[in-house]
Amino acid sequence: MKDKKLVIAVTVLIILHVVGFFGIAFSPYRNWFLDLTAFNLAITAFLLFSFHKTWNLSFTLFAAVAFAVGLVVELIGVHTNLLFGSYVYGNGLGPKLWDVPLVIALNWLMLVYITGVLVTPFKWHWLIKAFLAAGFMVLLDLLIEPVAAILNFWTWHNYQIPATNYWGWLGVGFLLQIYFQQADFQKANSMAKYVYATQFFFFLGFNLMF
Repeated sequence: MKDKKLVIAVTVLIILHVVGFFGIAFSPYRNWFLDLTAFNLAITAFLLFSFHKTWNLSFTLFAAVAFAVGLVVELIGVHTNLLFGSYVYGNGLGPKLWDVPLVIALNWLMLVYITGVLVTPFKWHWLIKAFLAAGFMVLLDLLIEPVAAILNFWTWHNYQIPATNYWGWLGVGFLLQIYFQQADFQKANSMAKYVYATQFFFFLGFNLMF
């Protein structure tokens, strides 16, 4: 039953992203599919966390902190141009709070979580695993940034992606990964690798197209 549940969840995840990719890339209803991006991320989060094993106070606190930090750093980034550079969010990611889409905070939580889970099996020092997981976050961002403006997610000043963006991602990601490594909850989730891989190939596809 557990394996069947995983197969169903992965199938739904893949269908969501394949339909979204072709809907955005080739459909005359591109804007309609773009408007569903936030919904897609919410469903992805639901599928991911339905396989989380320990819903204790430590995990709840970690999730709340990662969500809040993700929102705060984006608010700082948008309104001060610190941390990441000069950028503004478009309308492709749904409802906003002070010019930052709420789903972005959820995305920070998901990315910290899935990359943290990915490195958990390695028999290395927790600091090395935290840095590696942050690197995986930056790797995914390297694929997202070139197509973000095309998908109406966010736009950089003069359409130039600054190096500070990647350093900002690495720094914030590393701090959150330290928290992840030290938090007291079971760090195993059979959906994590599929969520990361699906997002990786989803944005790789757009990079190859545009």
